[in-house]
Amino acid sequence: MTEETSSHLEPTTIKKLAAAIYPSSAMLVGMQLDVFTPLKDGPMSAEQIADAIGVKPNKLKPLLYALVAAELLTVEGNLFFNTDEANRFLVRGSPFYIRDHPHINSLFMWGWSAAPKTAESIRTGIPQEKYDFSALSEKELEEGFRGTQSVAVRAGRELVTKYDFSSCHTLLDVGGGSGGLAIAITEACPHILATVVDLPTVTPITRRLVDEAGAAERVQIMTADVVQSQLEGSFDVAVLRAFIQVLSPDQVSRALKNISEVIKPGGVIYILGHILDNSRILPIEEVGASLLGLNFYDIPAPYTEQEHKDWLTEAGFEQIERTTLPNGDGVIIARKPAESSAD
Repeated sequence: MTEETSSHLEPTTIKKLAAAIYPSSAMLVGMQLDVFTPLKDGPMSAEQIADAIGVKPNKLKPLLYALVAAELLTVEGNLFFNTDEANRFLVRGSPFYIRDHPHINSLFMWGWSAAPKTAESIRTGIPQEKYDFSALSEKELEEGFRGTQSVAVRAGRELVTKYDFSSCHTLLDVGGGSGGLAIAITEACPHILATVVDLPTVTPITRRLVDEAGAAERVQIMTADVVQSQLEGSFDVAVLRAFIQVLSPDQVSRALKNISEVIKPGGVIYILGHILDNSRILPIEEVGASLLGLNFYDIPAPYTEQEHKDWLTEAGFEQIERTTLPNGDGVIIARKPAESSAD
C-alpha cells in the first residue's frame, strides 16, 4: 500500500467497533432493569415505566432513548413501545424469553464489566477478577445455580428434542450443579433415570433444587470429584454441560477417562457449552468468551473442536462429531465402541 493510498483511508472499522459498545450496553442495562416487561401490554411514558420498575424518570430517560437508538424500543411523542423482537425475547414470562440463552442472558453478560481489565490480565498474566469456585459460600453457590438453572433446563429440553434418547435408560449428568438439565431430560423422557454427579460442596444444593422440582424419583445425586476419582455405576449416556470448559487440559483428559469407564459399550457422550473452531476466530461469541475469560480463569478455555476430539479419542471414544443446539450451545458427540461379538 502506498502512502498516497493509505492517506485516503478512513478508520471505518475502528469507528464501528468503538460505537458498538453503546447499543450493547443499553441492551444489557435494559435487561438488568427489566425495562421491557412493563411494555408487553402496550406503550407507556417514561414516568410510567420508571414507576413500574422503581427508578427515577429523569435517570431512566437516557436509557430509553438509547434503547430506541439500539432498535429495541420505538418512541412516538412521549410514549415508548417494545419492538416486536423485544416483545418476543426480552419480556419476562414469554416462552421465548432469552434469559436461558447461554450467550445473551444477563447473568452471562456480567462478564462484560471485566472487559476494561483485560489488558491488565494479559500484561500481568494474572486474572484480575479471578473466579474461585471453591471459595464461594453455600449461599453464593446456590444463588448462582438458581440463576442459571433455566439455561440448563432449556439445554436439556433441546438436547432430547434434537437427538433420539428412546434407547437411553440411564443418564449421567456430569457437573450438573442445579440439576436443571437432568430434570428437563427426565421430564421429557420418563423412561430415563438420571444421576447428577458433582462435588460435595454442590450436591446438597442439587438435592434441594431437584426436590423442589418434584424430580427426586427420576433424578439421583452422586457426590464425587470426576477429575480425581473413579465413578460408580453404568450409564447409557453421559452429558457434560459447561463442565470441561472450566478445567485445565490435564483435568479434562483425566475426567473423560473416568467418565468413559462408566459408559456402557455403544453408549454416547454429549459435551455441551463453549467450543471454538480450530481457526480460533469463530464463532464470534466463543472468541469473546475466550478473551474475557482471561479476567476470570487461568485455564485456556474455550477449547477447540480438535482439542475435544483429541481428548475423546484418548479416552476411547469414536464417531466424534460437532453440532449446535438452537439455544447456541456447542455440542460434541462421541460414542464408546460397542463390544465385539468375540467379547
